[in-house]
Amino acid sequence: QVQLVESGGGLVQAGGSLRLSCAASGSIFAIVGMGWYRQAPGKQRELVAITISGGSTTYADSVKGRFTISRDNAKNTVYLQMSGLKPEDTAVYYCKFDTLKGNYWGRGTQVTVSS
Repeated sequence: QVQLVESGGGLVQAGGSLRLSCAASGSIFAIVGMGWYRQAPGKQRELVAITISGGSTTYADSVKGRFTISRDNAKNTVYLQMSGLKPEDTAVYYCKFDTLKGNYWGRGTQVTVSS
């Protein structure tokens, strides 16, 4: 059974930084993409960043230049380095792995940015 576990969330002041991690456990194969999504209260879940096999990355316009996604394939882990955090970045952050056999979501980690 595949499980994704996020870590690294917390409370930070505006302008600060956080690094999120998401590690997969269990038998997971043929990962084609790893991504981060977020959902703020009363809003729909949205894509933050994604990295696909081959190394290409895509970012939401709202985080370009501030967030960096990276991956460690050997550890089945994806990271999200967040800097220059703003109060509007406050949300629950979820990781997602896309594989040839299905998609998997983590349970989420709360990120709160105070002004």
